[in-house]
Amino acid sequence: MDVKFEAGINIAIKIPKSKYDKTVAFYKEILKLEVKEIPITNPTVSRTHEVKFGHNVIWLDCVDNYTHSETWLQLTVPNVEEATSYLLSNGVETCDEIEELPNNMHWIQDPAGTVFNLQTIGNK
Repeated sequence: MDVKFEAGINIAIKIPKSKYDKTVAFYKEILKLEVKEIPITNPTVSRTHEVKFGHNVIWLDCVDNYTHSETWLQLTVPNVEEATSYLLSNGVETCDEIEELPNNMHWIQDPAGTVFNLQTIGNK
């Protein structure tokens, strides 16, 4: 099976609630990047800000139950189910329970615990 993984444009930084406002201010006021709050309805993310970061987008996600920040990355593939089968055959299981997402996407982790959103090329 020849599956091609590509880096997506989205990077999510999961930020504890106690550090969220200062982090948003850092990107907006100190780095002077384009930062915009986006409405969100998600059981684990209470607020989110979109940060234009060159050709990428950083999502600053406020998570009320985290004690430290984590960076999550996007992977795109032509076919999610084919890629998921490939990953499973190589001992990489999905971990979709970590955060709600559409049915056509999956969460996976590398051995160090970095979270990746696996989705079809062209999804946001």
